Amino acid sequence: MLPAGTFQNKVVFITGGGTGLGRAMATTMSQLGAQCVIASRKLDVLQQTAEEISTQTGNKVHALQCDVKDPQAVSACADQMEALTGLPDVIINNAAGNFICPSERLSANGWRSICDIVLNGTAYITLELGKRLIHSHRGAAFLAITTIYAESGSGFVAPSAAAKAGVEALYKSLAAEWGRHGLRFNIIQPGPIRTKGAFSRLDPTGTFEQKMIGRIPAGRLGQPAEIANLAAYLSSDYSNWMSGAVVRFDGGEYVSMAGEFNELRQVTSEQWDKLESLIRSTKGS
Repeated sequence: MLPAGTFQNKVVFITGGGTGLGRAMATTMSQLGAQCVIASRKLDVLQQTAEEISTQTGNKVHALQCDVKDPQAVSACADQMEALTGLPDVIINNAAGNFICPSERLSANGWRSICDIVLNGTAYITLELGKRLIHSHRGAAFLAITTIYAESGSGFVAPSAAAKAGVEALYKSLAAEWGRHGLRFNIIQPGPIRTKGAFSRLDPTGTFEQKMIGRIPAGRLGQPAEIANLAAYLSSDYSNWMSGAVVRFDGGEYVSMAGEFNELRQVTSEQWDKLESLIRSTKGS
């Protein structure tokens, strides 16, 4: 999607970078010339991913262990990154946690575990690196990966919906406040994209996937490489006038569910003939 070398001489930092969407974004950024730093709690997974991407693209990928829930761990990770690569030009807050649960069964620990990763973790990373960038008079692009139900809310994933909505409010707030420092903040709201980690907790039996697809006008789930392409554009200099933007990326799922009459797409041509006949017959009554 972007010219080769788009991220040449740039450092890209990605949380949750060892697997799933984070790995896909790291791969695309590395292919475009970036020096990537991927972070999560599982260092062994990170190191394997870093080695595989580095071998594939020829650009160095660094692995740093970081528990985003812990502000001290975040600060230590930032110190390591500064020593290793310098401050980042792109920061992608992708680390997340989620599980399905009826809210009446939700424990305080369950609520806290999700909000600590999604909302607090994003805030700790963003504030830590943002302060360092401001102090160093450096601009950067921040990107958050949220979800379409951050906007609508959703039953059975209430902690995730609340935390992701908080992330969006944080990013919009900082886009207004920190834009004068050369920092910009954008958000991608993906619909369902199959990754092993997410689907193991959200669709463990595999029975819900077809219902998801049935709601999506595009007729399929998203692909990790597709969100990686969008993330690369939003993080690049080609979009440097974009800030505070929320990009819905869901094959049309959100508007499909929102429209009052959208279920009429299931009506066949023959059924429409009958309906139109009935409608015409009532016009004169």
